[in-house]
Amino acid sequence: MILKINDIPFSQSKLLLMLLWFPVITVSIVSCEQSNTMKIEVYETSAAGNHLASITEFPKQNSENKISIHPEETFQEILGFGGSFTEASGHLLNQLSTENRTKILEAYFSEKGANYSLTRTHINSCDFSLSQYAYSDDPTDFELEKFSIEPDRDDIIPMILEAKTISPQGFKIISSPWTAPPYMKDNNDWVGGKLLPEYYDTWALYFAKYIHAFQKEGIDIWGITVENEPLGNSNNWESMHYSAEEMTHFVKNHLGPKMESEGLEDVKILGYDQNRDHLKEWVDVMYADEASAKYFDGTAIHWYASTFEVFPEALQYAHQKAPNDYLIQTEACIDAQVPVWQDDAWYWKKEATDWGWTWASEENKHLHPKYVPVYRYANDMIGCLNNWVNGWIDWNMVLDKQGGPNWFENWCIAPVIVDPENDEVYFTPLYYTMAHFSKFIRPGAKRIGWKSADTSLQVTAAQNPDGSIVVILLNQENKAKNFNLQLDNFTKTIAIDGQALQTIVLNPN
Repeated sequence: MILKINDIPFSQSKLLLMLLWFPVITVSIVSCEQSNTMKIEVYETSAAGNHLASITEFPKQNSENKISIHPEETFQEILGFGGSFTEASGHLLNQLSTENRTKILEAYFSEKGANYSLTRTHINSCDFSLSQYAYSDDPTDFELEKFSIEPDRDDIIPMILEAKTISPQGFKIISSPWTAPPYMKDNNDWVGGKLLPEYYDTWALYFAKYIHAFQKEGIDIWGITVENEPLGNSNNWESMHYSAEEMTHFVKNHLGPKMESEGLEDVKILGYDQNRDHLKEWVDVMYADEASAKYFDGTAIHWYASTFEVFPEALQYAHQKAPNDYLIQTEACIDAQVPVWQDDAWYWKKEATDWGWTWASEENKHLHPKYVPVYRYANDMIGCLNNWVNGWIDWNMVLDKQGGPNWFENWCIAPVIVDPENDEVYFTPLYYTMAHFSKFIRPGAKRIGWKSADTSLQVTAAQNPDGSIVVILLNQENKAKNFNLQLDNFTKTIAIDGQALQTIVLNPN
């Protein structure tokens, strides 16, 4: 028999309280079974009600299915997993009680919680801001003497600083602009348009000013992307357009040299930062020759080109183009949806739709069917890891019951949903899905080889710097499955529930 958290005989109210507090207070005993000098821990989240529950009993009969782990086969190094510091999330945290604000940040950043290690934030405003803003509004101030990050002092900066006090190992931050100030663009608007050539140097200086200003607040920026979604967003919210050639020119001749002259050459510069369906054409230009590749440290990608397709060929191609550079998933969310409040079952059903359900072109409609939110997250993270991606970042960490605040009313779902009026918090199944990866695969881990006889189980594996091995499986079928997990001379028969995500941690003694 497999012990599940919903089998524990507590009242419904007590169980709900424990589930909400799980990231802060462990709700189940860690398995510590000894077999062939190997310690094994198994955690499961499932449609049946498990929330990162510890599995402590295993099948006694061997399975015909086998998953073998091959740590001698090593691939990319993992930077980490995490979410984004947005003005919307910071604003909502400020409206909650101190107890719930702390609960959420500990759930994301403490060692007992998801232990996020890779994050993102926005430079200037984005759609998940309360209003449109920039750090400069004077067209004549080419040296940015009036530059100020004051708009970030109420929400974003306090959220980051508090997260830093909670995180035991710290976390990396990638910062991305949605647009330059309108006066720097050829359409003088927040939406669309291109950077005017006379402001190339000023816009490059803008990045340096931003990084230095955050350093003074006690916040180090690990990396930047040149532009969020340079192909645009159908002229809806903040954006600025580049072709691959224009972005590469800006980085090669302006941004890269400015970062060097400002003593910021260690800050990573990531190109592109949009959907994978156009990834090949962008890396071809970015890495056309040494002169163009010199200042790029990697490529950023998003998942919005499909609700199920990972685009493995594009990811493999990008890795081969620049095998020593980073490939980082910088944004993903359940978009174009209002959150479903305190109903875990919805997140396991094939009912969600995305922007492409309505707006995708006819030739791309097949990429945007209805989908299961948990599967979309887990499938993409497993697929990304198995195709050379170094890190994976979710979008907003916290949103409200409407899916905002968002000045454009571009509603989305976050792993944690709050009701600030009643000071209530809902950890959706997406939170636990993220934690299956972020909590157990730590920075510096390397993806390792594996083989599985059951092609219906999605699998990935990594080895942490401390030697522990992490295996993550997704079972999208309704029925439970047994399998023999094999590592060298160690074999253990394990069961995964139907519609479940499972993390297995192996520690040689």
